[in-house]
Amino acid sequence: MNEKILIVDDDPNICELLRLYLSKESYITHIVNDGNSAIEAVTSVKPSLILLDIMLPELDGWQVCRKIRAFSNVPIIMLTAKSETFDKILGLELGADDYIVKPFDTKEVVARIKAVLRRASAVVAENAKEVHYDKLSINLTNFEMIVDGVQIDTPPKELELIFHLASNPNRVFTRDQLLDEVWGFNFYGDSRTVDVHVKRLRKKLEGVSDEWELKTVWSVGYKFETKKA
Repeated sequence: MNEKILIVDDDPNICELLRLYLSKESYITHIVNDGNSAIEAVTSVKPSLILLDIMLPELDGWQVCRKIRAFSNVPIIMLTAKSETFDKILGLELGADDYIVKPFDTKEVVARIKAVLRRASAVVAENAKEVHYDKLSINLTNFEMIVDGVQIDTPPKELELIFHLASNPNRVFTRDQLLDEVWGFNFYGDSRTVDVHVKRLRKKLEGVSDEWELKTVWSVGYKFETKKA
């Protein structure tokens, strides 16, 4: 799905210029020209990112940013003629993710949009508590593992182990790393603890799909190997 960019500016020429360049980059654009409409559009349009001018009718960009941050974490790039350091700091303190001064290079705007969206995606992924693969879903919030459509009873530590491996596909972990990162630094068990849990998981997962595999890397440790990184 193409990402939606909400453009908030009362200058029709700037709006049209941004719309043209963003459309070329396959973004879907939605334009509003005042602060109140911007706040309403966050709910109705559900944008992936907002380009927000400061000098707006009804509510200025700072007020809009503050109100949006009260209910949404959508990325916001402030777009304004104000170049003073104080204005930049204020925008960032109110929750803006970036700040671009007019007049601007449209290529720079596109580059900054891509960078902010990448950072936002990384945060979402970091905070995610579930992973999905072919015939496998692991939900760490509900402590559920669904294998080929069937919920499999899985002890918490087994679930945490497979979640940790599956969240880092194709990365090799030593047994000591897994003890530290899954069991914690204060755990006094040895590496055989990891082996036992992997053995139990294999009985539940082996042969389910040819798209992924819980694999032993001899003399090193384990990895969740996928055909697609």
